[in-house]
Amino acid sequence: MSKILRVIFLFFAVVLALGAFLIAARDNVSQSNEIVKFVKHFADAVDGPFSRDNGIFKFSGKNAETKDAVVNWGIAAIVYLAIGRYVQHLLAPRKRR
Repeated sequence: MSKILRVIFLFFAVVLALGAFLIAARDNVSQSNEIVKFVKHFADAVDGPFSRDNGIFKFSGKNAETKDAVVNWGIAAIVYLAIGRYVQHLLAPRKRR
């Protein structure tokens, strides 16, 4: 069970990182592609307090949307990885000595 939860949190982190990449590469990636739309919508759904629209960091000026996504979703991805590792540690069977 602990490994399954860690894989789920890893999946969330990967989607967030991929979503940030897709926003940064928006000029070279078709934004109307269904996979791109799914990744961005899923990342928006799991970003929590690290939203690219209303996150911890809010940039302005040139490339603000890219900076918002990379920083906020990057932090969210790291948080998901840390939570997944912590949950796995908590739930993993302990070895007896």
